[in-house]
Amino acid sequence: MMRQYLALKAQHPDMLLFFRMGDFYELFFEDAEKAVRLLGITLTHRGKSNGEPIKMAGVPYHAAEQYLAKLTKLGEAVAICEQVGVVPPKGSGNKAPVERAVTRILTPGTLTDTALMDETRDNALLSICFGDGLIGLARLNLASGDFVLSEVAVGHLAQELERINPAEIVCADNVKNDAIALHKAPKKAIAAWQFDFETATNVLTKQLKTRDLNGFGCGELTVAVSAAG
Repeated sequence: MMRQYLALKAQHPDMLLFFRMGDFYELFFEDAEKAVRLLGITLTHRGKSNGEPIKMAGVPYHAAEQYLAKLTKLGEAVAICEQVGVVPPKGSGNKAPVERAVTRILTPGTLTDTALMDETRDNALLSICFGDGLIGLARLNLASGDFVLSEVAVGHLAQELERINPAEIVCADNVKNDAIALHKAPKKAIAAWQFDFETATNVLTKQLKTRDLNGFGCGELTVAVSAAG
């Protein structure tokens, strides 16, 4: 079972992994320690790994939403792993672990469940791309479906961040900007090549089922389109 956990955790190293075990979601190792700090739950141990007790902490599945809401409000990303295989009946002699898979990923800027969202703010995911003297902004609210592209001068970024007040910010991993660093929203840094204009254009036109983006008023917003990709 721990091999199964470690394999799934390796696929989501930057997220807390809620690992379903019966009536509980369990967290292990560093995830368990972090959950104890953030949620005020109890740290326990089970078995050993490399001669050391395995640290674990859990929450009841029927109460998980309140814990998930707290974690996302604190800026944490969570991968939820469910039992997707058939649990063998007791006495069957089948000791193989139940098949599990990550079925849901929650980040502060991608929430759609109103029970998890902060109703006092626009729960926007903001992607930022730096161009030549301009900054491209792509704002997405998955709950409402709003998707807005815009471009601003570099010096106006702090004002835009204050106006939009995003729940999560995505930018290239080579970006160093004081306005982004000082904003309270959690940040996710991704490889700079993922902001390629041609790739972004292909993704958007395919998703929108159109030949170009002119009809949406953003055909000339190259930096914003790059941010959206």
